[in-house]
Amino acid sequence: MTEQAIRSRNEIPEADTWDLESIYPTRAEFEAAFTQTEADLAKVSAFKGRLAEGPATLLGYFTTLEAVVSEVGKLFVYSRLKYATDTTDSEAAALNDRGGGLFARFGAAAAFAEPELMAIGFDTLREWLQQEPKLLVLNQYLNELEQRAAHVRSSEVEELLGAVREPFSTASATHGILANADLTFEAALDSAGKLHEVAHSSISQHSGMLFYSTDRELRRNAWQNYADTHLAYKTTMANALAAGVKQNVFMARARKYDTALEAALGAGFIPTEVFHSLIETYKANIPTWHRYWAVRQKALGLDEMHIYDTRAALTENMPTLSFDKAFEWISEGMKPLGEEYVGIMRNGVLEERWVDRYPNKGKRSGAFSSGFYGTHPFILMSYNNDIFGLSTLAHELGHSMHSYFSRREQPLLYADYGLFEAEVASNFNQALVRDHLLKTQTDRDLQIAIIEEAMSNFHRYFFLMPTLAQFELEIHTRVERGQALTAQSLNDLMADLLAEGYGPGVVVDRERAGSLWMQFSVHMYLNFYVFQYATGISGAHALAERVLNGGADERNAYLSMLEAGGSVYPLDALKLAGVDLTGPEAVEKTFAVLAEYVDRLEKLVG
Repeated sequence: MTEQAIRSRNEIPEADTWDLESIYPTRAEFEAAFTQTEADLAKVSAFKGRLAEGPATLLGYFTTLEAVVSEVGKLFVYSRLKYATDTTDSEAAALNDRGGGLFARFGAAAAFAEPELMAIGFDTLREWLQQEPKLLVLNQYLNELEQRAAHVRSSEVEELLGAVREPFSTASATHGILANADLTFEAALDSAGKLHEVAHSSISQHSGMLFYSTDRELRRNAWQNYADTHLAYKTTMANALAAGVKQNVFMARARKYDTALEAALGAGFIPTEVFHSLIETYKANIPTWHRYWAVRQKALGLDEMHIYDTRAALTENMPTLSFDKAFEWISEGMKPLGEEYVGIMRNGVLEERWVDRYPNKGKRSGAFSSGFYGTHPFILMSYNNDIFGLSTLAHELGHSMHSYFSRREQPLLYADYGLFEAEVASNFNQALVRDHLLKTQTDRDLQIAIIEEAMSNFHRYFFLMPTLAQFELEIHTRVERGQALTAQSLNDLMADLLAEGYGPGVVVDRERAGSLWMQFSVHMYLNFYVFQYATGISGAHALAERVLNGGADERNAYLSMLEAGGSVYPLDALKLAGVDLTGPEAVEKTFAVLAEYVDRLEKLVG
């Protein structure tokens, strides 16, 4: 027999789901908005060739654009979230496709604007801002556009690049459909002969999952079965990833960047030196990870350490933690940010149903925070009554509160912040909550659980993500050189990088370990996003230290970053909060935090 079956979507109580009706109360209202917005795209296109007429026309264009993009964004978010909770629902899949298509058509309709603005000239545009005060809000936008000017093409080319957005999403969609809807995993056998269901939602998101089991036979079988199922589709997944990388390289060259890395980071105004500094600092500190594996091996009493042992629970008594209790602890942990922050967060979770809480069949794996200007935040997760679920909730609430403050304080033009800042706010919440729990919860098993969760998070953000970042750089470089990407070459590269990271103390099953890239069906298509998980956790811990050891000034500096949104450059937003990520200091400081966790764990389990 298998473990208790995961519930179907219709078995989840409404109170435990997010409130999408807050966007569109009925499907009919969604359809009406969709039809109207499709027609309104023509209002944007109507300004094509007219922006040079003067400040009044320019104001009219941006006023129209704001009204249309506001509705496009809500339609896109609504359709995406409908699909995310049940990827096997064909109607929801069709809705998701329509939302993505509308977003792409909007991009094509507005593609003429930036080339026209550049043709007008930035000196003239800044004169217009002085003539029409309502245009002054465009100042930072024009600064950024001027920086990107060398990489913005003609109106016709921009329209074409906008139009290919939708077909270019096919590669990532194919990989995602395979991973989330089509893969069926063989059940894992434990040491007593009992079968356990293997699914994305049952392997590694919390302490009760298979990779954390104290039963070594179970976690070995689960890890192998999960990898083997991905390997069965390795050729298709490799083809999809190769297409995605080629698309990134094509877009970089179309925009006259030297490399895909430069194009990806340049779009967010991040110098490539930040990426390379992270990788160099990570490599220099890999021995900290090797020491951690050794501590785990001793605690587990193993003669030989394998990858499937690296997350095994070190206590049989992992505490059970309800969603409500977890949220109370999060609320207590976030008190250093003040009453307003905690009050907004509590109202969102307890009254406005920001969180889609529990796993169900077909639900997209992982967790995320979403939303748009004019909506409240939405969090998808699969909570499962433990410290890992608490930490995931704290993480996604960090994203959501960042979005809340940004959208509250900024106009729509600057309501979105860069990806570079995003992972700082989320990891900051986790750092504050862990600090609170380690200071207030004295139970040994709970202390171990808190440290193990922290190390699991570090393993993902500060081990796997820098490793995947190196992988991503290499596969883009190979395509830029004209080399082919095959399933075997991708697996070999991944296995080499993991062998370096795990070191000589961990046995690496090269074929199965090499499938890791297949298991990140979203992240591998985000065009050099994964390194920002590592810079994010670094910035977070540097800022957490400031806030915890400081007072109102440090708290307010951090909140000013949340409120800044996209009104300043990403690195400048973080400097407002008190951290500089252009050098290695924050990364080194976070490795020091990692080392402290290893020390604490060694004392607890020694």
